[in-house]
Amino acid sequence: MKGLVHIYEGTGKGKSTAGVGLTIRCAGNGFPVVYSQFLKDGTTGEMNILRKIPNITVLVEEHHFGFSFLMTPEEKVEAKAAYTALFEKVKAAAVEQNARLLVMDEMLDLCNAELIDTAMVVDFLKNRPEQLEVVMTGRNPKPELVELADYITNMNAVKHPFEKGVPARKGIEM
Repeated sequence: MKGLVHIYEGTGKGKSTAGVGLTIRCAGNGFPVVYSQFLKDGTTGEMNILRKIPNITVLVEEHHFGFSFLMTPEEKVEAKAAYTALFEKVKAAAVEQNARLLVMDEMLDLCNAELIDTAMVVDFLKNRPEQLEVVMTGRNPKPELVELADYITNMNAVKHPFEKGVPARKGIEM
């Protein structure tokens, strides 16, 4: 079975959650999955449970750099090196484990913040193992990623409690 490329993007809630759901579905069917998370600290509830499920390998950058727009130029250089190294680990794990699914949570935002070379991501997508299904989440996918996608799902916020000052809640948004 040929693997396809998914993009889950938009301003709404549910992009990462959709990636987690597909991860569980794939692993539940006995396939190896690599789930990676960029720009987050790896401590959200879904990460805690994914680490316990057979067939799922979780890879994250343990150093949390914060919001890219608040980083100094030096911090951006450090973050780019760390996220590039994580991307290399993610690619290697997907190949070594003969993974059926690779989820790269927040990859679109990583590309937009120029904390990874988008051309590297494009090259990987074009040359990935034939069976490898890939999911990327975030906002505003770059045109070259849109071109390679087989699925693009846009999740738009119509109404969100954040607009009323309600912060992210443990167990619901994180």
